Amino acid sequence: MKQKHYIDFHKGATFIYILFLIFFNDLAVTNINAYVYLALHGTYGILWILKSNIFPDKQWESKCSIWYGLLIWFGLSLYWIAPYIIITEGISSSPWYIAMCISMYIFGIFFHFTSDMQKFIQLHHNPNNLITDVMFSKIRNINYLGELLIYLGFSLLAESPFPIIALLLFVIIIWIPNMIKKDKSLSKYQNFKEYKKNTNRLLPFIW
Repeated sequence: MKQKHYIDFHKGATFIYILFLIFFNDLAVTNINAYVYLALHGTYGILWILKSNIFPDKQWESKCSIWYGLLIWFGLSLYWIAPYIIITEGISSSPWYIAMCISMYIFGIFFHFTSDMQKFIQLHHNPNNLITDVMFSKIRNINYLGELLIYLGFSLLAESPFPIIALLLFVIIIWIPNMIKKDKSLSKYQNFKEYKKNTNRLLPFIW
């Protein structure tokens, strides 16, 4: 099986997992955070599967062993800490706080999906050209910025440090090494040095 199959299956299972927690927990019946989280993370899983089939990412197309696939599944399950805390502890936030988390999710979805779509289309039509325009004109890893906003919105809904810690682990162990690896890979292009000088790696105006 390909890496994407394990990832897609986990993303799709997220909606069922959250629904299961809500169904078997009395505290979740009137908990607005639980249903907002279900709507956000649940739809994200569905959107991810659609993205994976319509404009797939090449890095997830490689085949892997079942053990590596299970490792992927286990790693992604760290993202399930937030809904577990929200539902089992009955976390309920104020309206302005929920609105903030939803807004972060919406901006994250926009950055993540539009940049991945642009990358897919441009690599399909111009596979030998460095992508430096539109979504990638200021930030080289705008897709990761989108994911960061998405999962930060999820994590903050739990009002607990543990989902934030899990997210930081992903950023440090997986995302940053991937971004460094990507820069090394793109250094073969003549205009990369200039492009790198005029852009940020992940965070606008900061890094």
